Amino acid sequence: MRIFAYEHITGGGMMGQRDIAALALEGELMLRALVQDLVALAEVEVVIMRDPRVTLDLPVAQHVPQSAEELWPTFRRVARGVDAVWPIAPEQAGILERASREVVQAERTLLGSRPEAVRTTSSKLRTAVLLAAAGVSTIPTFANEESVPNGVHQIVVKPDDGAGCQDTRLFPDRAELRRWLQQHRRAGWVFQPFLHGEALSLCVLCWDQRARLLACNRQRVSIRDGRFEFSGVSVNAVADRDQRYARLASAVVHALPGLWGYVGIDVIDTAGGPVVVEVNPRLTTSYAGLHQALGVNPAKLVLELPESLDEPFAPVRTHAVEVAVAHGS
Repeated sequence: MRIFAYEHITGGGMMGQRDIAALALEGELMLRALVQDLVALAEVEVVIMRDPRVTLDLPVAQHVPQSAEELWPTFRRVARGVDAVWPIAPEQAGILERASREVVQAERTLLGSRPEAVRTTSSKLRTAVLLAAAGVSTIPTFANEESVPNGVHQIVVKPDDGAGCQDTRLFPDRAELRRWLQQHRRAGWVFQPFLHGEALSLCVLCWDQRARLLACNRQRVSIRDGRFEFSGVSVNAVADRDQRYARLASAVVHALPGLWGYVGIDVIDTAGGPVVVEVNPRLTTSYAGLHQALGVNPAKLVLELPESLDEPFAPVRTHAVEVAVAHGS
């Protein structure tokens, strides 16, 4: 089986842009972990795309687009030469949705969530509305500051289609927020009350609105000068002894049809229980430590869906693995 593992940032998605070094680390972590897992499987051949500025030292076939204009033509050409495509791309600006639709249009197996599910989860507002309607505990999300209830003072502002902590800010009161908005008014912001609690993430295996929790992770998120910064994650660091996180994962996947394969769910564990922050229909940074933490190849679990939803892990490890990133994003 030939699999095209496509990571957008290191695969040519930033051709012509200078700041690739600041953004490529997490993409490289995920891609290398995925490639390592795939090449460990018998009868799997892996191909990738690489930005010519990125070191070409992965032990797989590599295709290098020569310009930004060549990105999608190269993607389509590589996709037509394989059996399946595993896209890793940001939801921002519809990039992950486009990559997913390109795979479907090429009539190749998409090893990821369906394009419609990607479109839904690419909007934090749309995701929150659907989850709330299904009775899933999620952060109330609003399209403008005026819609946030008057009793809420600390407000988080972020792009509706942003990834992780990207451009996410905390304002201690509405006066400061309104002053900031006078300089930064544009379409695409969403507004949420700030919730106190521990930042967690869930690694979830999905198929046909069914879910299996693989790991619950502790995220290292800090706030500096009003900006949220992500510096890493402790994979498999939080036990799910009462199954609360597994139940939450199942409720999320049931409420959002089309999630498939590996999905990440960001959560705030509040005094009242876990609350969903966002749903990532793709690999997340936690994937980089998942194989080591579980003692199981997660790519193999994805390729063996739906049987892997029910089969026991053997062996299963229970220790945490640290994955660090060197920037706040």
